[in-house]
Amino acid sequence: MQNRAILFLLIIVLMFGCTKVNNVTNDMNQTQQNTMRDPVLKGINLPEGFEIDIFASDLGKSLFANPGPSKGVRFMEFYNGVLFASLPNSGAIVALPDKDKDGKADEVVKVIDGLNRPHGIAFKDDYIYIANEDSIIKVKIKDDLIADKSTIEHVTDLPRGGHWTRTIRIKGNNLYVSIGSSCNVCIEDDERRASIMKCTLDGDCKIYAKGIRNAVGFVFHPDGNMYATENSRDWLGNDLPPDEINIVEEGKNYGWPICYGKNVHDDEFDKNAYIRNPCMEPFEMPSFVDIQAHSAPLGLAFNFGNNFPEEYKGDLFVALHGSWNRDERTGYNVVSIDIKSKQVDDFAAGWLQGNSVSGRPVDIVFDEEGVMYVSDDFSGRIYRVWYEKK
Repeated sequence: MQNRAILFLLIIVLMFGCTKVNNVTNDMNQTQQNTMRDPVLKGINLPEGFEIDIFASDLGKSLFANPGPSKGVRFMEFYNGVLFASLPNSGAIVALPDKDKDGKADEVVKVIDGLNRPHGIAFKDDYIYIANEDSIIKVKIKDDLIADKSTIEHVTDLPRGGHWTRTIRIKGNNLYVSIGSSCNVCIEDDERRASIMKCTLDGDCKIYAKGIRNAVGFVFHPDGNMYATENSRDWLGNDLPPDEINIVEEGKNYGWPICYGKNVHDDEFDKNAYIRNPCMEPFEMPSFVDIQAHSAPLGLAFNFGNNFPEEYKGDLFVALHGSWNRDERTGYNVVSIDIKSKQVDDFAAGWLQGNSVSGRPVDIVFDEEGVMYVSDDFSGRIYRVWYEKK
Protein backbone atom coordinates (compact mmCIF):
# COMPACT_ATOMS: atom_id res chain seq x y z
CA MET A 1 0.00 0.00 0.00
CA GLN A 2 2.84 2.35 0.94
CA ASN A 3 4.58 1.57 -2.36
CA ARG A 4 1.40 2.47 -4.25
CA ALA A 5 1.20 5.80 -2.43
CA ILE A 6 4.81 6.60 -3.29
CA LEU A 7 4.22 5.65 -6.93
CA PHE A 8 1.13 7.88 -7.03
CA LEU A 9 3.11 10.82 -5.65
CA LEU A 10 5.85 10.28 -8.23
CA ILE A 11 3.29 10.31 -11.05
CA ILE A 12 1.81 13.57 -9.72
CA VAL A 13 5.27 15.16 -9.54
CA LEU A 14 6.12 14.06 -13.07
CA MET A 15 2.82 15.34 -14.44
CA PHE A 16 3.29 18.67 -12.69
CA GLY A 17 6.84 18.94 -13.95
CA CYS A 18 5.81 18.18 -17.52
CA THR A 19 3.04 20.77 -17.26
CA LYS A 20 5.55 23.39 -16.15
CA VAL A 21 7.88 22.49 -19.00
CA ASN A 22 5.02 22.63 -21.49
CA ASN A 23 3.93 26.01 -20.19
CA VAL A 24 7.45 27.37 -20.56
CA THR A 25 7.70 25.92 -24.06
CA ASN A 26 4.36 27.39 -25.09
CA ASP A 27 5.55 30.79 -23.95
CA MET A 28 8.56 30.65 -26.29
CA ASN A 29 8.47 32.39 -29.61
CA GLN A 30 6.82 29.97 -32.05
CA THR A 31 9.30 30.74 -34.80
CA GLN A 32 12.22 29.94 -32.51
CA GLN A 33 10.58 26.63 -31.62
CA ASN A 34 10.16 25.68 -35.27
CA THR A 35 13.73 26.65 -36.09
CA MET A 36 15.07 24.66 -33.18
CA ARG A 37 13.18 21.48 -33.96
CA ASP A 38 13.23 21.56 -37.77
CA PRO A 39 16.63 20.52 -39.18
CA VAL A 40 15.97 22.18 -42.55
CA LEU A 41 15.16 25.57 -41.03
CA LYS A 42 18.13 25.24 -38.74
CA GLY A 43 20.43 24.86 -41.76
CA ILE A 44 19.19 27.87 -43.75
CA ASN A 45 21.61 30.81 -43.75
CA LEU A 46 20.17 34.30 -44.13
CA PRO A 47 21.65 37.79 -43.78
CA GLU A 48 21.69 39.12 -40.23
CA GLY A 49 18.28 40.16 -38.96
CA PHE A 50 16.24 37.93 -41.27
CA GLU A 51 14.03 35.07 -40.09
CA ILE A 52 12.54 32.06 -41.88
CA ASP A 53 9.64 29.80 -40.97
CA ILE A 54 7.29 27.32 -42.62
CA PHE A 55 4.10 28.93 -43.96
CA ALA A 56 2.63 25.70 -45.38
CA SER A 57 3.80 22.11 -45.70
CA ASP A 58 2.76 18.69 -47.04
CA LEU A 59 1.91 20.21 -50.43
CA GLY A 60 3.32 17.19 -52.22
CA LYS A 61 6.98 16.29 -52.11
CA SER A 62 9.69 14.41 -53.99
CA LEU A 63 12.18 11.85 -52.76
CA PHE A 64 14.83 12.59 -55.37
CA ALA A 65 16.44 15.69 -56.91
CA ASN A 66 15.71 14.63 -60.47
CA PRO A 67 15.94 16.88 -63.54
CA GLY A 68 13.09 19.31 -63.94
CA PRO A 69 10.08 19.89 -61.70
CA SER A 70 9.59 17.72 -58.64
CA LYS A 71 6.27 16.70 -57.13
CA GLY A 72 5.58 19.55 -54.76
CA VAL A 73 4.32 23.11 -54.86
CA ARG A 74 5.45 25.25 -57.80
CA PHE A 75 4.27 28.75 -58.73
CA MET A 76 2.41 31.17 -56.47
CA GLU A 77 0.35 34.34 -56.69
CA PHE A 78 -1.49 36.52 -54.18
CA TYR A 79 -5.12 37.42 -54.82
CA ASN A 80 -7.15 39.52 -52.37
CA GLY A 81 -4.54 38.85 -49.71
CA VAL A 82 -4.68 35.06 -50.10
CA LEU A 83 -1.76 33.02 -51.43
CA PHE A 84 -2.63 30.64 -54.28
CA ALA A 85 -0.24 27.93 -55.51
CA SER A 86 -0.03 25.30 -58.23
CA LEU A 87 0.50 21.58 -57.63
CA PRO A 88 1.24 20.18 -61.11
CA ASN A 89 1.59 16.54 -60.13
CA SER A 90 -1.71 16.69 -58.26
CA GLY A 91 -3.38 18.48 -61.15
CA ALA A 92 -4.62 21.11 -58.71
CA ILE A 93 -4.55 24.72 -57.60
CA VAL A 94 -4.79 25.41 -53.87
CA ALA A 95 -5.44 28.49 -51.76
CA LEU A 96 -3.68 29.07 -48.45
CA PRO A 97 -5.53 31.68 -46.37
CA ASP A 98 -3.94 33.13 -43.24
CA LYS A 99 -6.92 34.86 -41.66
CA ASP A 100 -5.39 35.28 -38.22
CA LYS A 101 -2.17 36.73 -39.68
CA ASP A 102 0.08 34.45 -37.64
CA GLY A 103 2.37 33.66 -40.56
CA LYS A 104 0.88 30.18 -41.02
CA ALA A 105 -1.64 28.95 -43.57
CA ASP A 106 -4.89 28.19 -41.71
CA GLU A 107 -5.92 25.50 -44.16
CA VAL A 108 -5.34 24.17 -47.65
CA VAL A 109 -8.34 24.93 -49.85
CA LYS A 110 -8.57 22.94 -53.07
CA VAL A 111 -9.55 25.61 -55.58
CA ILE A 112 -9.78 23.28 -58.57
CA ASP A 113 -8.40 19.89 -59.57
CA GLY A 114 -8.49 17.54 -62.54
CA LEU A 115 -6.08 19.78 -64.46
CA ASN A 116 -3.21 18.80 -66.76
CA ARG A 117 0.01 19.77 -64.98
CA PRO A 118 -1.05 23.29 -64.00
CA HIS A 119 1.89 25.61 -63.42
CA GLY A 120 1.51 29.36 -63.87
CA ILE A 121 -1.45 31.26 -62.41
CA ALA A 122 -2.66 34.84 -62.76
CA PHE A 123 -5.78 36.80 -61.80
CA LYS A 124 -8.02 39.25 -63.60
CA ASP A 125 -11.57 40.42 -62.79
CA ASP A 126 -12.39 37.62 -60.30
CA TYR A 127 -11.06 34.98 -62.70
CA ILE A 128 -8.02 32.81 -62.18
CA TYR A 129 -6.08 32.10 -65.37
CA ILE A 130 -4.31 28.73 -65.26
CA ALA A 131 -1.51 27.59 -67.55
CA ASN A 132 -1.78 23.85 -68.04
CA GLU A 133 0.84 21.96 -70.02
CA ASP A 134 -1.33 22.04 -73.16
CA SER A 135 -3.69 24.98 -72.66
CA ILE A 136 -4.63 28.12 -70.79
CA ILE A 137 -8.04 28.23 -69.15
CA LYS A 138 -9.82 30.69 -66.92
CA VAL A 139 -12.43 30.11 -64.24
CA LYS A 140 -14.26 32.33 -61.79
CA ILE A 141 -13.28 32.24 -58.10
CA LYS A 142 -16.12 32.21 -55.56
CA ASP A 143 -16.02 33.89 -52.16
CA ASP A 144 -15.11 30.56 -50.53
CA LEU A 145 -11.98 30.47 -52.74
CA ILE A 146 -13.28 27.49 -54.72
CA ALA A 147 -13.55 27.72 -58.50
CA ASP A 148 -16.98 27.75 -60.08
CA LYS A 149 -16.41 25.02 -62.67
CA SER A 150 -19.50 26.09 -64.59
CA THR A 151 -17.57 29.22 -65.62
CA ILE A 152 -14.51 27.46 -67.08
CA GLU A 153 -13.46 28.97 -70.41
CA HIS A 154 -10.76 27.77 -72.77
CA VAL A 155 -8.38 30.62 -73.65
CA THR A 156 -5.82 29.01 -75.98
CA ASP A 157 -4.02 25.78 -76.81
CA LEU A 158 -0.32 25.30 -76.07
CA PRO A 159 2.24 22.78 -77.37
CA ARG A 160 2.73 19.86 -75.02
CA GLY A 161 5.74 17.78 -73.99
CA GLY A 162 9.40 18.72 -73.73
CA HIS A 163 9.88 21.45 -71.16
CA TRP A 164 6.27 21.32 -70.06
CA THR A 165 6.01 24.12 -67.48
CA ARG A 166 3.96 27.07 -68.68
CA THR A 167 4.19 30.34 -66.77
CA ILE A 168 1.79 33.25 -67.25
CA ARG A 169 1.54 36.90 -66.26
CA ILE A 170 -1.17 39.44 -66.95
CA LYS A 171 -0.24 43.06 -67.58
CA GLY A 172 -3.05 45.40 -68.49
CA ASN A 173 -5.26 43.57 -70.96
CA ASN A 174 -2.53 41.26 -72.22
CA LEU A 175 -1.54 37.81 -71.07
CA TYR A 176 2.06 36.61 -71.45
CA VAL A 177 3.04 32.94 -71.44
CA SER A 178 6.47 31.30 -71.55
CA ILE A 179 6.88 28.05 -73.48
CA GLY A 180 10.09 26.06 -73.15
CA SER A 181 11.86 24.10 -75.87
CA SER A 182 10.94 20.54 -76.82
CA CYS A 183 14.56 19.42 -76.52
CA ASN A 184 17.97 20.14 -75.04
CA VAL A 185 19.22 21.82 -78.21
CA CYS A 186 17.60 21.64 -81.66
CA ILE A 187 15.90 23.61 -84.40
CA GLU A 188 12.22 23.73 -83.46
CA ASP A 189 9.43 23.03 -85.94
CA ASP A 190 6.91 24.90 -83.80
CA GLU A 191 7.77 28.61 -83.57
CA ARG A 192 5.99 28.86 -80.24
CA ARG A 193 8.72 26.76 -78.65
CA ALA A 194 11.52 28.51 -76.72
CA SER A 195 9.54 31.74 -76.69
CA ILE A 196 7.44 34.08 -74.65
CA MET A 197 4.10 34.79 -76.26
CA LYS A 198 1.82 37.79 -75.89
CA CYS A 199 -1.90 37.10 -75.99
CA THR A 200 -5.14 38.98 -75.66
CA LEU A 201 -7.27 37.86 -72.74
CA ASP A 202 -9.38 36.00 -75.30
CA GLY A 203 -6.41 33.94 -76.47
CA ASP A 204 -5.26 35.61 -79.69
CA CYS A 205 -1.49 35.05 -79.38
CA LYS A 206 1.69 36.09 -81.16
CA ILE A 207 5.41 35.65 -80.51
CA TYR A 208 6.64 38.35 -78.13
CA ALA A 209 10.30 37.21 -77.97
CA LYS A 210 12.11 34.06 -79.09
CA GLY A 211 15.37 32.19 -78.64
CA ILE A 212 14.74 31.72 -74.90
CA ARG A 213 15.30 28.02 -74.24
CA ASN A 214 13.21 27.75 -71.09
CA ALA A 215 12.03 30.89 -69.32
CA VAL A 216 10.36 29.20 -66.37
CA GLY A 217 9.93 32.53 -64.62
CA PHE A 218 9.41 36.11 -65.74
CA VAL A 219 8.26 39.28 -64.04
CA PHE A 220 7.60 42.91 -64.88
CA HIS A 221 9.59 45.70 -63.23
CA PRO A 222 7.56 48.82 -62.34
CA ASP A 223 9.35 50.59 -65.21
CA GLY A 224 7.63 48.16 -67.60
CA ASN A 225 10.63 46.00 -68.49
CA MET A 226 10.20 42.23 -68.45
CA TYR A 227 12.89 40.22 -66.67
CA ALA A 228 13.05 36.48 -67.34
CA THR A 229 15.11 33.53 -66.20
CA GLU A 230 16.56 31.16 -68.77
CA ASN A 231 17.69 27.59 -68.21
CA SER A 232 20.45 27.05 -70.76
CA ARG A 233 21.34 23.84 -72.59
CA ASP A 234 23.10 20.83 -71.06
CA TRP A 235 26.17 18.74 -71.88
CA LEU A 236 28.78 21.43 -72.48
CA GLY A 237 30.53 20.72 -69.19
CA ASN A 238 30.28 21.89 -65.61
CA ASP A 239 30.56 25.60 -66.33
CA LEU A 240 29.02 26.15 -69.76
CA PRO A 241 26.78 27.60 -70.84
CA PRO A 242 25.74 30.01 -68.09
CA ASP A 243 22.12 30.18 -67.07
CA GLU A 244 20.74 33.64 -67.65
CA ILE A 245 18.62 36.54 -66.51
CA ASN A 246 17.37 38.42 -69.57
CA ILE A 247 15.63 41.74 -70.05
CA VAL A 248 13.09 40.66 -72.64
CA GLU A 249 12.08 43.11 -75.34
CA GLU A 250 9.32 42.59 -77.85
CA GLY A 251 10.48 41.29 -81.22
CA LYS A 252 13.97 40.33 -80.05
CA ASN A 253 15.85 37.02 -80.36
CA TYR A 254 17.81 35.78 -77.35
CA GLY A 255 19.97 33.30 -79.18
CA TRP A 256 19.00 29.72 -78.43
CA PRO A 257 19.81 27.26 -79.95
CA ILE A 258 22.95 28.70 -81.59
CA CYS A 259 23.96 31.35 -79.02
CA TYR A 260 24.22 31.73 -75.27
CA GLY A 261 25.35 34.20 -72.61
CA LYS A 262 27.10 37.34 -73.83
CA ASN A 263 26.72 36.60 -77.56
CA VAL A 264 28.74 33.36 -77.50
CA HIS A 265 28.33 31.11 -80.53
CA ASP A 266 27.47 27.49 -79.71
CA ASP A 267 29.68 25.88 -82.34
CA GLU A 268 29.27 22.48 -80.69
CA PHE A 269 25.70 22.51 -82.03
CA ASP A 270 25.88 24.95 -84.94
CA LYS A 271 28.58 23.78 -87.36
CA ASN A 272 27.87 26.41 -90.00
CA ALA A 273 30.66 28.79 -91.06
CA TYR A 274 30.04 32.54 -90.73
CA ILE A 275 31.91 35.64 -91.89
CA ARG A 276 31.10 37.28 -88.55
CA ASN A 277 29.86 36.06 -85.20
CA PRO A 278 26.18 35.20 -85.83
CA CYS A 279 25.41 35.96 -82.21
CA MET A 280 26.30 39.64 -82.23
CA GLU A 281 23.68 42.35 -81.96
CA PRO A 282 21.40 43.37 -83.56
CA PHE A 283 20.66 39.77 -84.56
CA GLU A 284 20.83 38.26 -81.07
CA MET A 285 20.44 39.85 -77.63
CA PRO A 286 23.06 39.26 -74.91
CA SER A 287 22.10 38.10 -71.44
CA PHE A 288 21.58 40.74 -68.75
CA VAL A 289 23.20 38.69 -65.97
CA ASP A 290 24.94 35.32 -66.21
CA ILE A 291 24.31 32.74 -63.49
CA GLN A 292 26.50 29.71 -62.72
CA ALA A 293 25.79 26.98 -65.28
CA HIS A 294 23.18 24.39 -64.26
CA SER A 295 21.90 26.45 -61.32
CA ALA A 296 18.40 26.33 -62.89
CA PRO A 297 16.97 29.79 -62.14
CA LEU A 298 13.18 29.59 -61.99
CA GLY A 299 10.86 32.08 -60.28
CA LEU A 300 11.88 35.67 -59.59
CA ALA A 301 10.43 38.76 -57.94
CA PHE A 302 11.35 42.37 -57.28
CA ASN A 303 11.30 43.70 -53.73
CA PHE A 304 9.57 47.05 -53.41
CA GLY A 305 7.92 46.34 -50.06
CA ASN A 306 8.59 47.88 -46.67
CA ASN A 307 9.69 44.86 -44.65
CA PHE A 308 13.23 44.34 -45.93
CA PRO A 309 15.96 46.90 -45.14
CA GLU A 310 16.38 49.81 -47.53
CA GLU A 311 19.49 48.34 -49.17
CA TYR A 312 17.32 45.56 -50.64
CA LYS A 313 14.79 47.94 -52.17
CA GLY A 314 14.49 47.29 -55.89
CA ASP A 315 16.60 44.13 -55.82
CA LEU A 316 15.63 41.15 -57.94
CA PHE A 317 15.35 37.89 -56.01
CA VAL A 318 15.76 34.64 -57.95
CA ALA A 319 15.08 31.04 -56.92
CA LEU A 320 17.82 28.64 -58.06
CA HIS A 321 16.29 25.16 -58.28
CA GLY A 322 19.68 23.44 -58.36
CA SER A 323 21.77 21.27 -60.68
CA TRP A 324 21.32 17.61 -61.50
CA ASN A 325 24.07 17.02 -64.07
CA ARG A 326 27.09 18.85 -62.65
CA ASP A 327 30.01 17.12 -60.90
CA GLU A 328 29.75 19.53 -57.97
CA ARG A 329 26.18 20.53 -57.30
CA THR A 330 25.24 24.19 -57.46
CA GLY A 331 22.13 26.24 -56.80
CA TYR A 332 19.48 25.09 -54.32
CA ASN A 333 19.29 28.62 -52.95
CA VAL A 334 17.83 32.09 -53.37
CA VAL A 335 20.00 34.94 -54.64
CA SER A 336 19.54 38.70 -54.77
CA ILE A 337 20.61 40.79 -57.75
CA ASP A 338 21.31 44.52 -57.65
CA ILE A 339 20.06 45.40 -61.12
CA LYS A 340 22.19 48.55 -61.26
CA SER A 341 25.53 46.90 -60.52
CA LYS A 342 24.42 43.39 -61.64
CA GLN A 343 25.97 42.04 -58.44
CA VAL A 344 24.65 38.58 -57.51
CA ASP A 345 24.69 37.61 -53.82
CA ASP A 346 23.47 34.64 -51.84
CA PHE A 347 20.37 35.51 -49.84
CA ALA A 348 18.98 32.22 -48.52
CA ALA A 349 21.15 29.11 -48.69
CA GLY A 350 21.41 25.78 -46.91
CA TRP A 351 19.04 23.46 -48.76
CA LEU A 352 22.21 21.84 -50.12
CA GLN A 353 24.58 20.42 -47.51
CA GLY A 354 27.43 18.59 -49.24
CA ASN A 355 25.55 16.23 -51.55
CA SER A 356 22.48 16.13 -49.32
CA VAL A 357 19.44 17.99 -50.65
CA SER A 358 16.63 19.12 -48.35
CA GLY A 359 14.89 21.58 -50.64
CA ARG A 360 14.70 23.07 -54.13
CA PRO A 361 13.46 26.67 -54.33
CA VAL A 362 11.03 27.26 -57.19
CA ASP A 363 9.15 30.54 -56.97
CA ILE A 364 9.26 33.78 -54.99
CA VAL A 365 6.47 36.23 -54.21
CA PHE A 366 6.10 39.13 -51.78
CA ASP A 367 2.95 39.97 -49.85
CA GLU A 368 1.59 43.49 -49.40
CA GLU A 369 3.75 43.99 -46.31
CA GLY A 370 6.93 43.05 -48.17
CA VAL A 371 7.35 39.60 -46.62
CA MET A 372 8.87 36.98 -48.94
CA TYR A 373 7.40 33.55 -49.70
CA VAL A 374 9.50 30.80 -51.31
CA SER A 375 8.00 27.59 -52.71
CA ASP A 376 9.92 24.31 -52.60
CA ASP A 377 8.77 21.44 -54.80
CA PHE A 378 11.20 18.99 -53.20
CA SER A 379 9.84 19.19 -49.65
CA GLY A 380 6.35 20.38 -50.53
CA ARG A 381 6.75 23.49 -48.39
CA ILE A 382 6.27 27.21 -48.70
CA TYR A 383 8.70 29.22 -46.59
CA ARG A 384 8.06 32.68 -45.20
CA VAL A 385 11.05 35.03 -44.91
CA TRP A 386 10.99 38.41 -43.18
CA TYR A 387 13.21 40.99 -41.55
CA GLU A 388 12.90 41.27 -37.79
CA LYS A 389 13.03 45.01 -37.23
CA LYS A 390 15.10 46.08 -34.25
